[in-house]
Amino acid sequence: MLLSSDLWVGALIRRAEIEGAYATVVNKGDARAGSIIVKVFDTSTRTARLYTEAFGPDGDRLWIQPVVSDSESELDAYVARQRGYDPDLWVVEIEDRQGRHFITEKVQD
Repeated sequence: MLLSSDLWVGALIRRAEIEGAYATVVNKGDARAGSIIVKVFDTSTRTARLYTEAFGPDGDRLWIQPVVSDSESELDAYVARQRGYDPDLWVVEIEDRQGRHFITEKVQD
C-alpha cells in the first residue's frame, strides 16, 4: 500500500531536516495522489538534480532523473512544464551541502 502524497512529502522533509538540510514544499499538490518531483541543490558544488517518481513492474516507487543537466534553468523549465500539465503536482526542494536526496525508495542511477 502506498502512502498518501502529503504524508510521504512530510516524511521526506523531516528526514532532510533531521540530517541538517533545508527542505521546503514549493508547490503543494493533491494530498492523496499527487505526483512528486524532488529538486536537490548541492550547496557545496552549486549543482542541482531532479528526481521524479515512477512505478516499477512490482508497483513499488522508483525514482528517476527525468532531466540530467548542469543548467539549473533547464531543470526549472522541466518543473514548470510538468506543473502546467499536472495541477496536482508536488514540488519539493532540498538544499544540502552533500547533495543528498533523502529518498528511501529505490533510486535509479
